[in-house]
Amino acid sequence: MSHGPVGGDEPSIFGDEEFSSGRSAVRIASVAALGGLLFGYDSAVINGAVESVQKHFQMGNVVLGWSVASALIGAAAGALTAGRIADRLGRLSVMKIAAVLFLISAIGTGLANHVWMFIAFRVIGGIAVGVASVIAPAYIAETSPPHIRGRLGSLQQLAIVSGIFLSLAIDALLARLAGGASEPLWAGLEAWRWMFLLMSVPAIVYGLLAFTIPESPRYLVASHRIPEARKVLTLLLGEKNLDITIERIQSTLESEKPPSWRDLRKPTGGIYGIVWVGLGLSIFQQFVGINVIFYYSNVLWQAVGFNESSSFTITVITSIVNIATTLIAIALIDKIGRKPLLLIGSAGMAVTLATMAIIFGTATQVDGQPQLHGAIGTVALIAANLFVVAFGMSWGPVVWVLLGEMFPNRIRAAALGLAAAGQWIANCLITATFPQLRNTLGLAYGFYALCALLSFVFVWRWVRETKGVSLEDMHAELLHEDKPAVG
Repeated sequence: MSHGPVGGDEPSIFGDEEFSSGRSAVRIASVAALGGLLFGYDSAVINGAVESVQKHFQMGNVVLGWSVASALIGAAAGALTAGRIADRLGRLSVMKIAAVLFLISAIGTGLANHVWMFIAFRVIGGIAVGVASVIAPAYIAETSPPHIRGRLGSLQQLAIVSGIFLSLAIDALLARLAGGASEPLWAGLEAWRWMFLLMSVPAIVYGLLAFTIPESPRYLVASHRIPEARKVLTLLLGEKNLDITIERIQSTLESEKPPSWRDLRKPTGGIYGIVWVGLGLSIFQQFVGINVIFYYSNVLWQAVGFNESSSFTITVITSIVNIATTLIAIALIDKIGRKPLLLIGSAGMAVTLATMAIIFGTATQVDGQPQLHGAIGTVALIAANLFVVAFGMSWGPVVWVLLGEMFPNRIRAAALGLAAAGQWIANCLITATFPQLRNTLGLAYGFYALCALLSFVFVWRWVRETKGVSLEDMHAELLHEDKPAVG
């Protein structure tokens, strides 16, 4: 990634920082990304508990789908409001609020004694997830030097997949200790309840660490707290070009005008094209069905003949693959760029999902369940994990990086909130409908394969490369859209 903005020698918002400043940026981004770890944990912890929760609360498939998806409804609400709250209270205050909500959800969900109580606390956890999905990429983008912004932004996805792995590994461990997810473990509570209760530990750690990092310099400048902004920028940059940096932030923030949803509309009418691109990225990221793997894989693999213990093992292995491929993306994103990774990922997902659609669509059905025996079962496992590889090295981390950096300062909070909300609504639709599609897996995976193919076309046609572009230079594209057409 280049060290300055594209198209000129003007100093970038973050110049060539000293080694100590670089370490500060990495540490700050790592703490912010812990919200992603809780995001991943909260999202995936339901996987090990799905069957036990369904039996305990005697749910049908429809109620089960919505109890799993309820967190995503909360996530959409959290994402829509997080940007506005962050612009009013600050990024750090929103992180602390999210940590408290994660803690409340962990305890409430683990101790729920009624299905609606369970769903209510899942929604609270979802709100925290939605808030984290907005605030972490925005904060990381606002505190990262351009030449490593992609890698630091990818920490969010690394934290998410690490949270997924942590929750699935804990699910498997607790189920094994208790002799099954529905069996009593400690204090007379079933193992599935402890799966949720243990989320309180990272929630507390996240909340405490949020007190150790500085506020975003862009928020401080927008709030006219220039002396504080200078201190933070000195920590991140050293003393070089501070006045120029602050002036550039001021010129693009237009801080005299409070952020508003109206900012998403062009003076000439309609919504800015960049907003539609962000929304499209968010929707396609979910419509390829990645979260079916992480929310329902235990149920899925048991449905095709694996026992509970083997299903837990397969799911944990898949989450490890996800982490490994995310590390590949972090290594490549600032070298080959965002757009090439997305195109490679779309092609890989289309092929692997089509393979799974054919396998499940042609499998022998016994009592409504597909039967995968011998080599076919092995091919399905390989295809599922190669799908995770394709997603993990591309659409998983790259979309979060793009959403954090692609929007100009003036509309970033509102646009990122809208894109994240769209992502959670799309996730909710996929998650809520899957239990009813378990008997038609060929159709389900066929739809996901079609979405992967369409995502390739979408990226090729509309996504702009942002590698090496300063956040302040994103403003130029917005100004271009502001101008009415001539002639």
